[in-house]
Amino acid sequence: MQISVENTSDIGRKLTIEVPEEKVQAEVDTRLKSLARRVKVDGFRPGKVPPRIVRQRFGKQVREEVVYDLIGASLREAIEAQELKIAGEPKITPTELAEGKGLKFEAELEVYPEIELAAIEELEIAKPVCEITEADVEAMIEKLREQKKTWETVDRPAQEGDKVTLTFEALRDGEPVGEGKVEHFEVELGAGKMIPGFEDKLIGARAGDHLEFELTFPEDYHDEDLAGKTVLFKVDVEKVEEGRLPEVDAEFVKEYGVESGDVEEFRREVRANLERQLHTALKERIKERVLDALFEKNPIPVPEGLVKQEMQRALQPLAEALKQNPQLLEQLPLDNLRESARKRVALGLLLAEVIRANDLKADPEKVREAVEELAQSYEDPQAVVEWFYDNSEQLAQIESQVLEERAIEWILEHAKVTEEPVKFQDLINQQQQAA
Repeated sequence: MQISVENTSDIGRKLTIEVPEEKVQAEVDTRLKSLARRVKVDGFRPGKVPPRIVRQRFGKQVREEVVYDLIGASLREAIEAQELKIAGEPKITPTELAEGKGLKFEAELEVYPEIELAAIEELEIAKPVCEITEADVEAMIEKLREQKKTWETVDRPAQEGDKVTLTFEALRDGEPVGEGKVEHFEVELGAGKMIPGFEDKLIGARAGDHLEFELTFPEDYHDEDLAGKTVLFKVDVEKVEEGRLPEVDAEFVKEYGVESGDVEEFRREVRANLERQLHTALKERIKERVLDALFEKNPIPVPEGLVKQEMQRALQPLAEALKQNPQLLEQLPLDNLRESARKRVALGLLLAEVIRANDLKADPEKVREAVEELAQSYEDPQAVVEWFYDNSEQLAQIESQVLEERAIEWILEHAKVTEEPVKFQDLINQQQQAA
């Protein structure tokens, strides 16, 4: 077998492989002899069919099978001989298949890039730091009070924070927009859930008032038929209600699981929950900063085959929706998704090199801790732990996560790290925007 390799890019290779006719024919002959012993042909006893007849009837099919198998076998042999670490599926193009001329084909493929990491000591990472303050605790308690808010009808003009119940219709050029009249619709003034200007028009309105006003929909409104268009709204105000927040007392805290009714115990639990939320948010943000720094300092070529696989994985949750409505694919920001996939693949390769170059291992104790933490969300945690340790593939996923965390820690230990104070709510807002 003859092999030639052409470098088509930093990670692109084109293999030209030639298999001599003698090898192809020898394999064809072997298979035809085996076939002759078991094939049934009218007019001949089993095993007594003349080789000439077997070749006439089955020679072409057998050669096609041999060629198919030899392409796979010789490609694997060539990849091993050239010590290539291929990424993704090769593209195979036969260039010579004619009987008597042997087998010749080309295989275009990508290999994993050779990575020389920039010195980790040169990475500059701003590490966010944050502490839960009393103001954060108070803000969370206010949110919990909002969840228990009750509404009371008032006989006065509507103001910011009130809830207004109304019936309205929207008209464009005299024709109803959408489904026509909307009845008993509730709007909380100041919530910003209506198009700009709608809630402002309700300030000062009382129950029984009839309002008419024009508003222009935003240019980026989700309904293209209405985007940028001016619409006449006819509104009948049915009711104005004022919100009532509950007192933070024994009855209130019991509703949130503090059976003792102790307000201070409730505050401690709120703080503990915020601390857990902060721990998770900081961990995610620090990881993001580390990976961004690693990515920026280490530009590497990324195999397109791996990017394609990562794209498919990212789109998998949408598979059913896309199957039912293929037009959704046109609405997806595929260029952004592709670049995100490319970055994830690059970071996976870079982290793998950090782990390899520094001989990092997953600490068995931390693996156990991760499994036990995950198991706590199930009814029988111990059974879940045992299940993981009885399923090597599932346990390997946890080990991989722990190993990645170890790599992040190692980079932080060796990089130039500065602390960046952040506010808790800013951190949470950024986390929610990134989700």
